Amino acid sequence: VQLQASGGGLVQAGGSLTLSCVASGRTFTSYALGWFRQAPGKEREIVAAIGWRLTSTYYRDSVKGRFTISRDNAKNTVYLRMNSLKPEDTAVYYCAADRQVVVTRFGTGSTDFGSWGQGTLVTVSS
Repeated sequence: VQLQASGGGLVQAGGSLTLSCVASGRTFTSYALGWFRQAPGKEREIVAAIGWRLTSTYYRDSVKGRFTISRDNAKNTVYLRMNSLKPEDTAVYYCAADRQVVVTRFGTGSTDFGSWGQGTLVTVSS
């Protein structure tokens, strides 16, 4: 599957952004989807993930209550709604997909995501 992310930009602290990631392929519904981010000088980290069962979602602690991941299988699109943005949310955000990843509220297990989109830059000013 090929992924195309968009929606990044510059926003003031406390503001909101919605990232979108469109996937190609006819088996989108069978993929787990995730959003990752990488800040300058830091390692890439997972932000949120959603399983093919729409009820399976995971969020890292620092974004719980502020970010919401969702998917629209009819549009082959996964979204990340980001509210109450903080300067520490500044990073390049990547979407990812994989058919083997299992998403629970505790995490995504040890399986790596195999398909990645290009990044979209989110900059939060203080």
